[in-house]
Amino acid sequence: MFFAVDPPVPARDDLDRALAPLRDAPGAPRWGTPERWHLTLLFLGRVPEAQEPALVTAAAPAVAGTPPMTLRLAGGGRFGSARRPQVAWVGLDGDVAPLVGLAGRLAGVARQLGLPVEDRPFRPHLTLGRWRPGRPADGALTDRLAGYRGPEWPVREVRLWESRLGRTPAYEVVASWTVTTRTPWARADSPGRSRPAGPGTRRPARP
Repeated sequence: MFFAVDPPVPARDDLDRALAPLRDAPGAPRWGTPERWHLTLLFLGRVPEAQEPALVTAAAPAVAGTPPMTLRLAGGGRFGSARRPQVAWVGLDGDVAPLVGLAGRLAGVARQLGLPVEDRPFRPHLTLGRWRPGRPADGALTDRLAGYRGPEWPVREVRLWESRLGRTPAYEVVASWTVTTRTPWARADSPGRSRPAGPGTRRPARP
């Protein structure tokens, strides 16, 4: 599972167009698809189903303390060295400080519930792709995104996602919270339907 903010379609489309000249470049990473792009705030890994209600309940006040935010995808870089790059990413401009604060509060929630949290600073970014070990890799490729500035967009929602691995990885929204100065409830999501719910309400239990 992971908490994330999802850029809207216009922001994704603009970035997708900017990446078009790089997708088939020699040494390019294995690019992710736009519909799978998330600004991950906190990666949790597997969360026991019995702990999901407590996580959803505790996350609500953490999101409630978040002021309105406007962001834009901007710039680019990599994790790893130029000779052995690992991850290609695009950065952020705008109200980044409140986003960092939100990520910190969510990490605090997870720790209070006894969930494992990586002990390293939060670095806001959107992962674009990953280089495969042993394959030709051009770590300088993301330098071409240095001047990229996407359209601004307001952050309207924080989502708790669950990823399902397989030949075609899939994502399911566990719960979501509107980003305002007053966020007393979470929305538990089921396929094709979203509804208001009290704190601790989540998706229907699996059969």
